[in-house]
Amino acid sequence: MTPPDVDVVLPCLNEAEALPWVLERIPPGWRALVVDNGSTDGSAGIARAWGATVVQEPRRGFGAACHAGLTAATADVVCFCDCDASLDPGLLVPFVREVRDGGADLVLGRRRPQGRGAWPPHARAGNLALARMLRRRTGLRLHDLGPLRAARREALLALGLSDRRSGYPLQMVVRAADAGWRIAEHDVPYLPRAGASKVTGTWRGTWQAVRDMSRVLAETPADERGTTVHEGGPVR
Repeated sequence: MTPPDVDVVLPCLNEAEALPWVLERIPPGWRALVVDNGSTDGSAGIARAWGATVVQEPRRGFGAACHAGLTAATADVVCFCDCDASLDPGLLVPFVREVRDGGADLVLGRRRPQGRGAWPPHARAGNLALARMLRRRTGLRLHDLGPLRAARREALLALGLSDRRSGYPLQMVVRAADAGWRIAEHDVPYLPRAGASKVTGTWRGTWQAVRDMSRVLAETPADERGTTVHEGGPVR
């Protein structure tokens, strides 16, 4: 079997409705790693029928699903994308190119909502608050902590990511910044998702996620944890 050019991690919890739309947009030569996080709607079977590799992660949590996908990946470059049809994985092609060409170590998508209801006000408010806290913590002037992203697999694993809940995406950025990574951000269209959000569908869910991420921002910087850092990732 030919090794995949890129692995795309797709955390999945009851996304049967959205999966076909997402999987048919995976670029040729790339592998979709659908991480089933306890779905009860047949998502895993649909993913297999569409040619995806299914990874089972019974421990609930967005971070648990993302990290299970990362550890299952084998490609040099790994991408992450939500599995709810709000983001087109085809948008990752220039992200991967930028990583491979050495323009950036981590590339993030800045979500630009398309259509009514794509990004509820409470979710935007939570994201804005986190971006401001991230700036104070790291100096990074990012506008979004969106799920569409690309980086090299070995460097991501070397970050030692430990959060297994909503703080995982933020911890990735914080530890990358501590390690001196070059982080880029590009606008991407953000569509109304299929089905109800598991995190940002309500004010309560949003602020629980903000609370999880606030704990990540309180982490001790990498160099104070006894990690030697250099451009492109840490060396332990």
